[in-house]
Amino acid sequence: MILLKTKEEIELIRDSARLVGKTLAEVGRHIRPGVTTGFLDQIGEQFIRDNGGIPLCKGFEGFPASLCISINDVVVHGIPSSEMYIREGDNVSLDCVIELNGYVGDSAYTFVCGEASAEVQRLLKVTKEALYIGLDKCKAGNRIGDIGAAVQQHCEKNGYSVVRDLCGHGVGFKMHEDPCVPNYGTKGTGALLKEGMVIAVEPMVCMGSKNVKFSKEDGWTCRTKDGKPAAHFEHTVAIGKNGPDILSTFEYIEEKNN
Repeated sequence: MILLKTKEEIELIRDSARLVGKTLAEVGRHIRPGVTTGFLDQIGEQFIRDNGGIPLCKGFEGFPASLCISINDVVVHGIPSSEMYIREGDNVSLDCVIELNGYVGDSAYTFVCGEASAEVQRLLKVTKEALYIGLDKCKAGNRIGDIGAAVQQHCEKNGYSVVRDLCGHGVGFKMHEDPCVPNYGTKGTGALLKEGMVIAVEPMVCMGSKNVKFSKEDGWTCRTKDGKPAAHFEHTVAIGKNGPDILSTFEYIEEKNN
């Protein structure tokens, strides 16, 4: 069941989503060669709690950390570790879900450590573009398939593939709500977008094949099967009458990077 939110509830979700953006920026500031993903997770959890939030990933179905930190060929759900060191040129995806005042925000951003290759920089650029192209379809009267079709078309025309095994989702009251929001699809199909819907749009894009594999050891880590890099960007967005109301933000990241 798709749960609609009131204007007041959307503003509370915005507060939570903006704290996610601030957390991503704070953690991203510490990405450098030699830093462990476990250290980054500690910074993220402390920042979230210091600002009154709850890191919802921690303990979710047994997930042991506050952030998902995914490097290079890890698409999503990378588990932070004191033994996982970041290296020059790595692409590092941070995915963060926070509850603040009873409402949930969700966002992800893929950073580069130092100087990444031109190929990786282009992958990140196209994936981020695909996010905003998908968000542009978040208008009442459109359908879920319009979002996925737009994301898929942009990625594939640039020579990349989109993951089929995972998707975006409704968000706000809980971390994962209906509907599922795939990054592929057919225009004019799927659930009707209505004012009051809040969803997470999150392109997961591969440099090579779209096929992925999940770790048998931890049950979480999702890697590309061919070992080629992937990128992940995500925003929480409310469906508006005339277009998207993007509740999360990358502005804090961009401020710190300038």
